[in-house]
Amino acid sequence: MLTEQRYETILRMLDERGSVTVTELKDLLDASESTVRRDITALGKAGRLIKVFGGAIAMEHIMTGSEPTVAQKVEVNKEEKCRIASYAASLIEPEDFIFLDAGTTTGYMMDYLEEKNATFVTNAVVHAQKLAEMGMKVLLVGGELKSSTEAIVGGQATEMIRRYHFTKGFFGTNGVTKKTGFTTPEASEAVVKEIAMAHCRDRYVLADHDKFGKVSSVTFGAFQSAIILTDRKVPGIEDAGNVIVV
Repeated sequence: MLTEQRYETILRMLDERGSVTVTELKDLLDASESTVRRDITALGKAGRLIKVFGGAIAMEHIMTGSEPTVAQKVEVNKEEKCRIASYAASLIEPEDFIFLDAGTTTGYMMDYLEEKNATFVTNAVVHAQKLAEMGMKVLLVGGELKSSTEAIVGGQATEMIRRYHFTKGFFGTNGVTKKTGFTTPEASEAVVKEIAMAHCRDRYVLADHDKFGKVSSVTFGAFQSAIILTDRKVPGIEDAGNVIVV
């Protein structure tokens, strides 16, 4: 396939799906990984797409700017986040083995926890401290601390999570679309989320209405891979069977 034909195919896929991975393109184009990466780099320099870890995202979908800190996000849509968190907390049952992701909405869940006979595993230092103060059984994964989101990431964290099998997992996200799924700005945090989701029997993503239609740099789960808890109906997802409005 000629270079221009590869470019057209890559851009067409992005137009249809919003994002694409190197692996997907390698198979579709019948080209080597190095060729695909070169094509993505060239199109990125030409301003036709955004090059991200493991692939590319369409220009019109990408969120720009650095990720806000927890302190900056905690008061944003607080009422909506609390409503979502309250419903999520009500889903926890006796003997549950829970993965609790870092994030402001998952953090609000602790204000509504009533079930005391559950075990929590988290990669958020603040969540672990609060759960311990509440008398909950909590395990904090080890690894590198990411200061902006106060989340623990890295190989040590993922290896610990791989050993567990959770009954339920509750996750935060920076963006949600049907095409790109659940996204977050940083690759190392996305890996932790992805692995934890894979080890959960039941998966819930807590997303207020502002998260829909936005795409961050790295996908950590497909749109249909979890039940989405949100605060209002969002245009374009009315037919989605995995969305619960609380």
